[in-house]
Amino acid sequence: MRYFIELAYNGKNYHGWQIQPDAITVQEVLENALSILLRKKIQVMGAGRTDAGVHAKQLFAHFDMEMIESISDLIFKLNSFLPKDISIQNIFPVKEDAHARFDALEREYEYFISLQKNPFSNDFTYFIHHKPNIDLMNSAANVLLSYKDFQCFSRSNTDVKTYNCDVKEAYWKVENSQLIFTIKADRFLRNMVRAIVGTLLDIGFEKTSMLQFHEILKSKDRGKAGSSAPAKGLYLTKIVYPEQLKN
Repeated sequence: MRYFIELAYNGKNYHGWQIQPDAITVQEVLENALSILLRKKIQVMGAGRTDAGVHAKQLFAHFDMEMIESISDLIFKLNSFLPKDISIQNIFPVKEDAHARFDALEREYEYFISLQKNPFSNDFTYFIHHKPNIDLMNSAANVLLSYKDFQCFSRSNTDVKTYNCDVKEAYWKVENSQLIFTIKADRFLRNMVRAIVGTLLDIGFEKTSMLQFHEILKSKDRGKAGSSAPAKGLYLTKIVYPEQLKN
């Protein structure tokens, strides 16, 4: 049987989601825990990769296993066994051909910026000293919806067949002393959201004009876009799947 597992994690202590040699990752820790508790070698396939230090409020992965007698017991045991910075939210059976990565219809990320020094959020937001022009940043964010090729925001040497993404929403909002950027798309390239945030901040601080922003998007050149914003402010917040995926 195939199961989907829904989890959340604080990415501070991990070198991203995907298993890598000589680096601790969320996928490795989760696979080890499942394998020990289910007494069988378990491999999980995630809905996508998060970079080192990036957090996830919601991420799905799938794995194959014979009938699990008590899912609630497995969730309880996993949460007791896993480190405190990884939390299992749910496990549920899906169709045999369901795929956590390829069946995802939409993904949502949020990026948090703090305008006020706060020792309690230092590991989870990017602190900046001056407030940028939010109206300019929202105008630029809206421009993203009219483009498809985002190679200019992709990490170099990424093994992808296409740099096209369908960005459905992109906007900034202000909540108390925080700026929150939300972006939704069918897929994202590696480092894409952090590169977008860094470039939009350059616009907000009037280092980059709207005309230059269009030129960056058309250039397909990562070197022309802004610096990547720090990983600690980025969260994968939502993944949408078709309803008929559940078993």
